[in-house]
Amino acid sequence: MSKFDHITINTPRLLLRPLTQADQQAILGLRSNPLVSRYTGYQNWTSLQQAAELIDKDIAAMAAGDYVRFGLVHRDNENLIGTCCLFHLDAQCRRAEIGYDLHPAMWGQGLMHESLAALLSLGYTDMGLNRIEADVDPLNLSSIKVLRRLGFQQEGLLRERWIVDGMKSDTVILAMLHAEWLAQQCS
Repeated sequence: MSKFDHITINTPRLLLRPLTQADQQAILGLRSNPLVSRYTGYQNWTSLQQAAELIDKDIAAMAAGDYVRFGLVHRDNENLIGTCCLFHLDAQCRRAEIGYDLHPAMWGQGLMHESLAALLSLGYTDMGLNRIEADVDPLNLSSIKVLRRLGFQQEGLLRERWIVDGMKSDTVILAMLHAEWLAQQCS
């Protein structure tokens, strides 16, 4: 895979860009918020050190082409309001998983749809992916709705796939193929 550390993407309301150490407080604000973390595979964060470590890991991984994670910066106020990523890249199968989070104050405004549409474009055009998958808690109806609006199709339910803080949860697998994305672009 190519290096991703130099890529930025402009959308009508957002700038998608690599994270920097200046984003530590915003990342901690996201990852420590129980509304954001309740459907994820991690417990609420408690320190800036966790944010610094994630950002260091991202900087190295993006420079190596291992995965891509963008900070979502709102153009109106230049605040970092979320992230989106393509990870678990499989070059041979041209496949990746998609992940994202957004500050609750920004929910319901179409910002995640806007950012993921741009990320899908990067994945299918610049990265040459054939398949992008999502692993979503079935109780996270808003996330499933965003993915379906983008064209993802539900492929299955994996029972008790995750155990976080002693709690078991199922997961819904959704995916979109390059041909399906391309058909949407042409319509």
